[in-house]
Amino acid sequence: MQKAIGIDFGTTNSALAVADPSGSSVLATFQSEEESEITTFRSILYFSGDERGPDKKPLTVAGPWAIRKYLDADGNGRLIQSMKSHLASRSFTHTTILGRNYSLDDLIAIIVRKLNEAAEKSLGDLGKSVVVGRPVHFSGAKDKDDDDFALGRLRSAFEKAGFERIAFEFEPVAAAYQYEQQLDHDELVLIGDFGGGTSDFSLIRLGPTAKQKEDKSRNILGNDGVGIAGDALDGQIVMHVVAPVLGLGSQYKSLEKVLPMPSWPYQKLSSWHHVSFLKDKQTTGMLAQIRSQSLEPGKLDALLHIVKNDLGYKLYRSVERTKVELSNLELSLYSFKDSPVDIKEKVRRLDFEAWIQPELSSIEACINRLLERCHVSPGDVDSVFLTGGSAFVPAVRRLFRRKFGADRLRGGEELTTVARGLALRALEI
Repeated sequence: MQKAIGIDFGTTNSALAVADPSGSSVLATFQSEEESEITTFRSILYFSGDERGPDKKPLTVAGPWAIRKYLDADGNGRLIQSMKSHLASRSFTHTTILGRNYSLDDLIAIIVRKLNEAAEKSLGDLGKSVVVGRPVHFSGAKDKDDDDFALGRLRSAFEKAGFERIAFEFEPVAAAYQYEQQLDHDELVLIGDFGGGTSDFSLIRLGPTAKQKEDKSRNILGNDGVGIAGDALDGQIVMHVVAPVLGLGSQYKSLEKVLPMPSWPYQKLSSWHHVSFLKDKQTTGMLAQIRSQSLEPGKLDALLHIVKNDLGYKLYRSVERTKVELSNLELSLYSFKDSPVDIKEKVRRLDFEAWIQPELSSIEACINRLLERCHVSPGDVDSVFLTGGSAFVPAVRRLFRRKFGADRLRGGEELTTVARGLALRALEI
């Protein structure tokens, strides 16, 4: 019998689940960097600068193994991450990695293929059919044409990975399928799915009555989303804590004039999927030229060290660690060391919440827009189910508590709910 497969291809993490006719689902498991078993697969590729595969192409490693290889190689080779964030970008046609050209769907196909191969080690042959999660609005999409363009590229990637029958489902709707498994009564539910690149929301009727309807699409009152999520919150820590130590706000001399350091390299640095693009001759040459005229050359030395050694992932880990600590503590010590760079800065939760206020306002505006379009007031919503890593951020949870009440907030397996729900959707298809 054909298996019901769901794949949640995420900006930061991906997951794969298989559902059976009883309505239960099983997650694929993988080995983490620490060799323990985990249910998420990092959406990362590493191209080795030294090793070659049987086809003479650079050795390519994906997921947690990519991180291990990259760290063992001490920065050699090329680490590619957050590829999902580029899907709506028409300017991203291809990139050159170690002398070879790759389109975006080529890169995503490699990750999906390796995710599938790793999952088959524990789940057996998975076949050629899959239900894939998609955001309501892709990161960077300005209109429906951009969303359709991004979806076409995602479909192409899964086709290149070997899948023949591909269906898509909104990620928050998939999360609703999983949440519904625990309901013995009818509810109007707001589903919030916080990924790495997008925050997506659905208003949907769930429960025994909704399950009996032949056309379940009528249970969905509406969907909306915004291209702001975990990566944007991380970016605020970079801009306020890391970037000033690397030269943001410094000055340099040019033709007897004192000029401010350009801010655009730091904007790139604050978006993980752009960090590797700073490592080109034109950009590093420009930074080296400014460094020679800088009033604080040591800061530019530190920036060049991070860029030339492709330390975006190490920087990301330190930022992510601080963000997680601030979910539980009022104060965190941000620390990043890779000689000669040594950054230690105290970060208060109060300051972090002030930095991310624009992002929180955009998320709230999206929720208000969805409620208004569906003619639903906050008091009409029975439950709010939040999934995704940023659902743990206290300021995010506070937004929903204030709007809907703490007693209505629900949660679950924040990083794998969507994959399980996609597998359940595959059962119906």
